[in-house]
Amino acid sequence: MALTVEIDKDSGFCGGVIRAITSAEEYLDSPGHNKLFSLGPIVHNERELARLEAKGLVCIDSDDLKEMRTVTEGETLFIRAHGEPPETYEIAHNLGFKVKDCTCPVVLKLQQSILEAYGRVKPEGGKIIIYGKIGHAEVLGLVGQVQGDAIVVENLHMLEREMELGHIDFNAPVEIFSQTTKNPDEYDEICSVLKSNGDNVTVHDTICKQVKTRHSRLADFAAGHDIIIFVAGKLSSNGRVLCDICKSVNIRTYKVDSPTEINADWFLPDDRVGVCGATSTPKWLLEDVASEIENFAR
Repeated sequence: MALTVEIDKDSGFCGGVIRAITSAEEYLDSPGHNKLFSLGPIVHNERELARLEAKGLVCIDSDDLKEMRTVTEGETLFIRAHGEPPETYEIAHNLGFKVKDCTCPVVLKLQQSILEAYGRVKPEGGKIIIYGKIGHAEVLGLVGQVQGDAIVVENLHMLEREMELGHIDFNAPVEIFSQTTKNPDEYDEICSVLKSNGDNVTVHDTICKQVKTRHSRLADFAAGHDIIIFVAGKLSSNGRVLCDICKSVNIRTYKVDSPTEINADWFLPDDRVGVCGATSTPKWLLEDVASEIENFAR
């Protein structure tokens, strides 16, 4: 048998990222538009980002936005799929930016749900809990809907610590939401612990359905190959989660962000190689990685 390579058909950009990148490209390719300010990287993949920057994308962060003193009247600010807190729109408006909002519809719905829940729990002394990565762009946008008045936990240990410190009153209403790209199994575990503390806990199913199905399918894909090459940018939170899933079922899982990081010593002559990636990994990069691996077999 010879070494074979298969690309996971379910890997690659999620719908929200596809929508955002397509919108940015259409803007930059249109007459008279050779520059587009993006508040944060549109996608957490360095190679794809470099491609977009070559078209005229200019990435800035929130500090850059607040400190801008140059004339921005008529310039366009791109809001990526992760979403932003309300204050970002106010700052952009005051600076004279036009706003091109490409917040993922799933994230927009989640922002609205958190705002509505806050209106329910706040008058009764309750709490909003968000399961997510502290400092992640999406989470900052979610917390911003309630002016920072929410508890963010990254794992069960952090939740238990918040409970030990008495920051969660289970005699008052508690509503929990998840960042859309988190691990469904970990979220279920956290919700179970919360619900065991009484009937005042409301759990919201807010993990993106596309992400949920990808978790289970990716585990099957990883188990069905001898070795997995997982492709994701170094800053991709979703990439870390999905790569861990692969490694949990296939110890021969290696994470790379480009074909240049592949090591020929990882492979055996008759390996069945699976190539997969994060929701922020472009298909063209998966194909480049697969081609590089196939070169080893020649």
